Amino acid sequence: MSRASAGAIVVFAKAPRPGEVKTRLTPPLTPETAAALYAALLADVLRTTAAIADSLGLDPWLAVHPPDACAEMSRRAPSGFRVLAQRGRTLSQRMEWVARETAAAGAARILLRGSDSPLLDRDRVAAALAALGEVDVSLCPDLDGGYSLVGLRGPAPGLFDHPMSTRSVLEDTLANAAAAGLSTRTLEASFDIDTIEDLGRLAAFREAPEAALCRLTFAYLDDHDLWRLVPEH
Repeated sequence: MSRASAGAIVVFAKAPRPGEVKTRLTPPLTPETAAALYAALLADVLRTTAAIADSLGLDPWLAVHPPDACAEMSRRAPSGFRVLAQRGRTLSQRMEWVARETAAAGAARILLRGSDSPLLDRDRVAAALAALGEVDVSLCPDLDGGYSLVGLRGPAPGLFDHPMSTRSVLEDTLANAAAAGLSTRTLEASFDIDTIEDLGRLAAFREAPEAALCRLTFAYLDDHDLWRLVPEH
């Protein structure tokens, strides 16, 4: 680690390439529009994560998939981010590998977050970090049965050894933690952007203070008149 640090916060991200990101938004979005929307989400997440990391004394990392996108993603990351390629065939394997790598680099606390949860704010991250003073694993659930943030005291082998992208991801992770003798804490829920209905949830925050967390995402949705595609919006 480059300095005395409270730990590491790692953004898991994909290169915003058409047909490879936010595929559950297509249709009604085209693959090109979905990729551009994800690029805006990612830019917001990286910007806010940099500010959160600075305020909490965390070192910011960006874990990239696919590995050949590291140079491209380095250009997207704010200064101060350490960029590394994700390694492993599955997301479970890649999460475990990144946790090992950040621990090997000296991180005493490890926070892994997604790149499509624009309303994951400082308070939630701070709560996840603080919880690690008392438990081994802290999780911020999302609304589809998974989580947008997981905090770890260490690599925790086997914790993510279950299917991902299911409605039981949180439940399965908690079960693996219990089987390994790891204590856990579940925190306040957030949500990520996977479907067109999720954009409807995001729309509710257009006039709220939280909108500052995702101004580029809102700008893209506004500029391309994408709110019209949201059901009952």
